[in-house]
Amino acid sequence: MASDRKRQIIEAAAQSFAAFGYKATTMEQIAKLANVGKGTIYTFFKSKEELLDEIVSELIIEIKAEAELAMDSSLPFSENVHRALYRILEFRQRHQLTAKLLQEVRNIGTAAVQEVLAKLDRAMVEFIRQKIDAAVEKGEIRPCNSEITAFLMLKTYIALIVDWEKDHEPLTKEQMAELFTLYFLQGLSR
Repeated sequence: MASDRKRQIIEAAAQSFAAFGYKATTMEQIAKLANVGKGTIYTFFKSKEELLDEIVSELIIEIKAEAELAMDSSLPFSENVHRALYRILEFRQRHQLTAKLLQEVRNIGTAAVQEVLAKLDRAMVEFIRQKIDAAVEKGEIRPCNSEITAFLMLKTYIALIVDWEKDHEPLTKEQMAELFTLYFLQGLSR
């Protein structure tokens, strides 16, 4: 019963954050959406920040599962990392909550939202780092600083999908894969 109530609260908070943003959402709104008293929320969560953190932690698990589904063990590292990164960013863009939180950071700069989005990015970098380490171990790629490489890979994809499209035609998945292969796997040197 308590776990059902907690789940109701989490779902109501996610719905409210997605619709109104983190800053504009109140605990009263969440309680109303969850059909519980405001005090009930505080039996599970100390604050709105803790509730947001719980939601983002669940979101990280979902995103990792999506990335794993995109990968195919019969394909080389280069193809798998592209497929996983693209799936991660597709998920972030289509998921209402992350889209709203990203918009809020750009427009308002809410500190709690910046913190949970940084947590999301750190989790994605760690996921990619593990895949890089596995590829190095298998001899698919040469040894490198896997954390920096993972960070650069994620940020490159974000730049190609989000920033590039502000002033240019969107790139296709194939174009992004070609650029990714060129810059990360082949390099620019002849």
